[in-house]
Amino acid sequence: MIDFQTEPSRYRHWKLRFDGPIVVLLMDVDENGGLEPGYELKLNSYDLGVDIELYDAAQRLRFEHPEVRAVVLASGNERVFCAGANIRMLAQSDHGFKVNFCKFTNETRLAIEDASAHSSQRWLTAINGSCVGGGYELALATDYILMADDGSTSVSLPELPLLAVLPGTGGLTRLVDKRRVRRDLADVLCTTEEGVRGTRAIEWGLVDELAARSKLMEAAIGRAREFAQRSNRPAGAQGITLAPLKRIVERDRIAYENLTVSIDRNRRMASLTVRGPSAAPPQDARALGAQGAEFWPLKLTRELEDAILHLRLNEETLTSWVFRTEGEPERVAAYDRFLVEHRDDWLARETTLYLKRTLKRLDVTSRSLFSLIEPGSCFVGALFELALACDRSYMLCGTYEDDDRAPATIGLTELNFGALAMGNGLSRLETRFWGAPESLGRARKAALGRFIEAAQALELGLVTFAPDDIDWGDEVRLALEQRAAFSSDALTGLEASLRFAGPETLETKIFARLSCWQNWIFQRPNAVGEKGALRLYGTGRRAEFDGRRV
Repeated sequence: MIDFQTEPSRYRHWKLRFDGPIVVLLMDVDENGGLEPGYELKLNSYDLGVDIELYDAAQRLRFEHPEVRAVVLASGNERVFCAGANIRMLAQSDHGFKVNFCKFTNETRLAIEDASAHSSQRWLTAINGSCVGGGYELALATDYILMADDGSTSVSLPELPLLAVLPGTGGLTRLVDKRRVRRDLADVLCTTEEGVRGTRAIEWGLVDELAARSKLMEAAIGRAREFAQRSNRPAGAQGITLAPLKRIVERDRIAYENLTVSIDRNRRMASLTVRGPSAAPPQDARALGAQGAEFWPLKLTRELEDAILHLRLNEETLTSWVFRTEGEPERVAAYDRFLVEHRDDWLARETTLYLKRTLKRLDVTSRSLFSLIEPGSCFVGALFELALACDRSYMLCGTYEDDDRAPATIGLTELNFGALAMGNGLSRLETRFWGAPESLGRARKAALGRFIEAAQALELGLVTFAPDDIDWGDEVRLALEQRAAFSSDALTGLEASLRFAGPETLETKIFARLSCWQNWIFQRPNAVGEKGALRLYGTGRRAEFDGRRV
């Protein structure tokens, strides 16, 4: 089992050096620290284990160190910044692992960009040697890139000429959409093995600043201090500790404090049951700080993220994920109101942003997502986002026979209207009602701050179906059985195409292209066949390509 939980004392590949509002995050990869046997992580190349640590460090810098206003990403290797994803690891991995690896890596890069954009914690990169493939893609995720001007340091994206694949973590998109590199110059960069260095890298827009090798870190720290001065991070705030999650992992069950995952392998299904809060929210921001990682929305988000990552990578054969909730709707709504009212508090802000990032993981997860809204549920506000993220939602109309609980309800809060936006920049409600603003307005008027039952929810378009107790069991069962019978490949394409209505963004482009090229190019013989470039890399033999353009 691959575990996504770690903490700094267990890092093998990263070092943190704190200096007041500045931290240097040093990439110093342990060659023998690969997640699996069969490859060495030479030249600061990385595998999933390296990225798990990087993501953990990024999370802790946001929650445990509110005083940190700028992060300098640097290399602990004197001559190499990063050689990118480890090629031997890619060559020996199956296709599903490669897809999940690149997806997690992309999400980590997006989390870095989110820290700069929304947490006022700016990231910079200091490139001190060859910066290749995924190494340059890591640098592209930061706000500002400095490069040693020493005649040998270069940036490159050589996946096409060397491996017959493409940059897998958004490199092409970030070149032209984020850095606005001209497409013809980007074409040259991506078809040149040796890369670009010095003045040309500046002229093409590939980096932002050159410095003498001996002055590189001094220049990077100086630039970081300039960024830090413009940050609104709270200098005097006390960070919180992200303690290890309490969880029990069994073959067919994972139990957290606020979430239980039950696995039905015969039906190829995972059921995720979220439990609402057992107590009222804290009274004010000071009480929130005292709760720290025990704050219900934060703890639940950490548990939900861990479950998503675990199921993605360790349970590939489960076709469908089914979401349920249980708890008091009023308490969930009260926590939403607290987050909205205290949105200027750094910890409330970070919690909301973290919840947004975790919900985005659902949007790009290649599983069929269903929600079942029944008596005793609490699909309200932030938890209703789970239902909105699903491909279908079923809400029981009325009650079950011999069940004295009140009928199920749903409700909207202000968090449903932008704070938890998808990768397309729209709320899930805006995406749901794309092109129909009058429907969005009706839903807001009827359900904001209210709890509505199934018939009204169906009429407003907030749920997909609302069967009564006579039809409920059969409708849900047939829907899940049908899903399990379809082609998993076709479902991935269907769901990815339908989930993102509306405008295209850098983020949606990255994942759309990732789904497209990885599920095609990474399985083509030119890349992974017996005479393919990825398979033969480093053997001294030349790849043999099928010249047809498909």
